[in-house]
Amino acid sequence: MNMLSRSKMLTLLGMAALSIGFSQCKSDPMSAEGSLDNMQVEEGFEVKLVASEPLISAPVALTFDNKSRIWALEMNGFMPDTLGTGEDQPSGKVVILEDTDQDGEMDSRKVFLDSLRLPRALCLIENGILVAEPPYLYYYDIKDDKPVNKVLVDSLYADEGNVEHQPNGLLRAMDNWIYNAKSAKRYRKNGDHWIIEQTHFRGQWGLSQDNYGRLYYNHNSANVLGDYFSPGLGATNKNQREVAGYNMSIVPDNRVYPAHATSGVNRGYLPGVLDDSLRLVNFTAACAPLIYRGDLFDSKFSQNAFVAEPAGNLVKRNVLNFKNGYEVKGVQAYEKKEFISSVDERFRPVNLHDGPDGALYVVDMYRGIIQHKTYLTPYLKKEIRERNLTLPLVCGRIYKVVPTGKKAVFRTMPEDPQKLVALLADGNGWIRDRAQQILVDRKNNDVVPALQKLLKSNNTLARIHALWTLEGLHQLRTDDVLEALKEKSWEVKMQALSVIPAVIDKTSAATYIAALNEPALFNDKQAAPYLALLSRLIRKYDVTAAENMLRKLVKAYSNDKFVSDAVISNIEGKEEAFQKEVIAQFPDTSLAINKQLKTIVTNKFNALNNNDPKESERKFPRGAALFRTNCQTCHGADANGIRSLAPPLNKSEWVTGKKEKLIGIVLYGLTGPVEVNKHLYTKPEIMADMPGIGASAEFSDEDIAQLLSYIRNYGSNRAEKVTQQEVTDMRNKLKGRDKAFTIAELNTDPATK
Repeated sequence: MNMLSRSKMLTLLGMAALSIGFSQCKSDPMSAEGSLDNMQVEEGFEVKLVASEPLISAPVALTFDNKSRIWALEMNGFMPDTLGTGEDQPSGKVVILEDTDQDGEMDSRKVFLDSLRLPRALCLIENGILVAEPPYLYYYDIKDDKPVNKVLVDSLYADEGNVEHQPNGLLRAMDNWIYNAKSAKRYRKNGDHWIIEQTHFRGQWGLSQDNYGRLYYNHNSANVLGDYFSPGLGATNKNQREVAGYNMSIVPDNRVYPAHATSGVNRGYLPGVLDDSLRLVNFTAACAPLIYRGDLFDSKFSQNAFVAEPAGNLVKRNVLNFKNGYEVKGVQAYEKKEFISSVDERFRPVNLHDGPDGALYVVDMYRGIIQHKTYLTPYLKKEIRERNLTLPLVCGRIYKVVPTGKKAVFRTMPEDPQKLVALLADGNGWIRDRAQQILVDRKNNDVVPALQKLLKSNNTLARIHALWTLEGLHQLRTDDVLEALKEKSWEVKMQALSVIPAVIDKTSAATYIAALNEPALFNDKQAAPYLALLSRLIRKYDVTAAENMLRKLVKAYSNDKFVSDAVISNIEGKEEAFQKEVIAQFPDTSLAINKQLKTIVTNKFNALNNNDPKESERKFPRGAALFRTNCQTCHGADANGIRSLAPPLNKSEWVTGKKEKLIGIVLYGLTGPVEVNKHLYTKPEIMADMPGIGASAEFSDEDIAQLLSYIRNYGSNRAEKVTQQEVTDMRNKLKGRDKAFTIAELNTDPATK
């Protein structure tokens, strides 16, 4: 079906939908109150306005301070028009909003920082704040609500990728580290020094944690992804691209139910993107997952996963199941409806947060254009133009969701350290987190006895926070950890296993090694992956003990994929020798340990034949730069693909094969399943939708030729370069096309087959 007939069909369907009563979107700008009137929320809840323009504009993230004031990030420069004109201007801000009359709605605004270029994340810590302004991450001390002593924390925080694909989040997690989405880094402040470590790569926009410190994230086509294990473990073998238990699909159901026709989504012309009523079928802009940990909602909402979908103008609710040890699985809470949905097309929920009052906060950027220019299709440009979605650019709202009839009351964090310790048992996860953070920030060791007493509490969550607060104060004793390792409660035992990397040292190593080898712990299937992940730390103090533990784990759990991958994370550079040892003892090639080892050894062998990346970059410098900013965020820095995102470019017949097919894919995109190197990639293993860049004014034909030449000679790929003329010729042959290819079309279109 060509674009013209598809457009006509959309028009006819829209008329039909109107005639039979389907809800139609409202595209004209509304006041905050008007937008509220056009929202539907789950029965038993109400949405209340917290702030709106002119108090706030284009908010994308927020955090609360100890006085329940909101620190909000304004990304005013995002897509002023469909060309992104002026996007690089320093118009972003960090603002402080306050409710001075305590009526639940903000009424005071202070500008803390201005003149920022597309700022994207913030985090309060000690007496200052982290602010991400690509490509930099800065730390500012705060004095009288003003920034002082600006410090560069990371000059490469977000140095690659366009606006949609740069690190963000800055979640201060339970383990006292600060994590990011779209990133493999974590940060920790140690006096005036900042520690930066590598972790597993995770997510796209937004990051959250559950009551046990495990991280959750997603991609724009994925509902909820997350980790089964502590985020600081297992990312140590550079030859191991994936470790089972990380980047897991928690809620695989990606169906959405908008309240109105949503033809204004980027690839709405493709079959299957919209249903017969022109409503979005599956997530296309999923972001900002939030594990709700407040105490204002009914207990059945505790640790539910809420996800924003700004393209569909909705917020989804998912119910998670934590009853199977370390594994977490979830399902959507409702069929054919959402927790929040709106017919206001400019309602753009881009972030979700817990609050100090127990409410669920919704950050609404309130924009017509929500798609970045790099991937903005001609189809969506037309939708934007026809419904005049470009302006205004000065709006923005913050809402909170509360149970009907309940009052959400802001709480101020106390100064008294003993009261802060007591708050580690609070029912509101935000309060528990913040109490822990304040105690750690203030480095007040006077509270250590009270924290040690709390370790023996009957309140599991209080015990967990007490343990991590002691870790943050560097006062956690070996005996405290050993007692927790013996707990029947998996939740407490999991924390003890997770905290060992922070406390093990030369004097305590032998004690921990003995405890980890105790039969009661070693035979616990839930603990086994942690034992394998911890072996790397044991090796630092006792090589023989570490190797013995790995052998024992392989013998006991040879067909467990989680244990197998955790074992392999220890053996960088020794995979071949370990494979021979394992296969001699366990010759069954179908066992998880043997399958995993075979994959890694094969990948290592293939990597030996890779091209020198520096030589490829020397030949195609512009192509290398474009790859880093536009390709590697989904296909991986090594071009070997990223699970749940995109298939490999390395050793891909679509990259090294006919130039016409490759040029067509990059110009116009690819949708649907694709077979690469004899493996069929489809959802949920990949997003199954790659946007084209041919309509973007950012890229000339010479740029695209350089990019394609680079990837055709990257890694194991060895293929003839692509010329500017070849790209131009393909544009001319495909003139009039503005939709993504399917594999079937690539193989049948006269220009590409």
